[in-house]
Amino acid sequence: MPTFTTSDGTEIYYTDLGEGRPVVLSHGWPLSSDAWQVELKLLADAGYRAIAHDRRGHGRSSQPWQGNDMDTYAKDLAELVEHLDLRDLSLIGHSTGGGEVVRYAARHGQPQGRVAKVITAGAVPPVMVKSESNPEGTPIEVFDGIRAAVLKDRSQFFQDLSESFFGFNRPGAEVSQGARDDFWRQGMLAGLKAAYDCIAQFSETDFTEDLQALDVPILLAHGDDDQIVPIAAAAEKSITLVSKGTLKVYAGAPHGIFGAYQDELDRDILAFLAE
Repeated sequence: MPTFTTSDGTEIYYTDLGEGRPVVLSHGWPLSSDAWQVELKLLADAGYRAIAHDRRGHGRSSQPWQGNDMDTYAKDLAELVEHLDLRDLSLIGHSTGGGEVVRYAARHGQPQGRVAKVITAGAVPPVMVKSESNPEGTPIEVFDGIRAAVLKDRSQFFQDLSESFFGFNRPGAEVSQGARDDFWRQGMLAGLKAAYDCIAQFSETDFTEDLQALDVPILLAHGDDDQIVPIAAAAEKSITLVSKGTLKVYAGAPHGIFGAYQDELDRDILAFLAE
């Protein structure tokens, strides 16, 4: 099982498949790199070196008490990239992972000349929580409720969350119990401390300056029926902050990458990387 140890002693698990130009994928909360299994194979088959890691506290990575914050997540990613000596790198991040790759690219990868392109899907930037300056955001009470549910019964909460995550609560939706079960499985691998701490990180971190600092092409992919990270406070704002951005809106698509949305997004990922 490939792992590397960060400068603070945290063991990070990662998958490394294929050969060619590197693409690093960062997962959403509360998942793991397993969420990218289809894309890892797709990219490796297409001639890329596809790499995905489990964020600290998630999946098969170790569960330190400290460091469950966005700056450390980005630093962990930087140390992984340096460990593997990746260059001409493309980054793909979903949800919380979208925030992670944006912060990494702006503060680590771009200054080092390592990053070529960024892709986000249903990503949390610029900032999720509602405020006077972000009236389209989600009220803090929603995130307080998530914290309470994770502490009370995270197993049941992850089962319940999977329904809206994939849009299976919409009329006529084709429900996959397997997808829901796998969401729960991945979520239960996350340590309680990491899962709890990360809620504040994905909801309250402001990525505005990171987006403004990006000077590489970025594809902002987002479903217009995303019930977890509503597009009005996310991609529709992010596109106004980046200098080389492309916004792709997927009609009727949910937050979770699944089904017809996944098929279309994967085609767009390959096309964007090939440009």
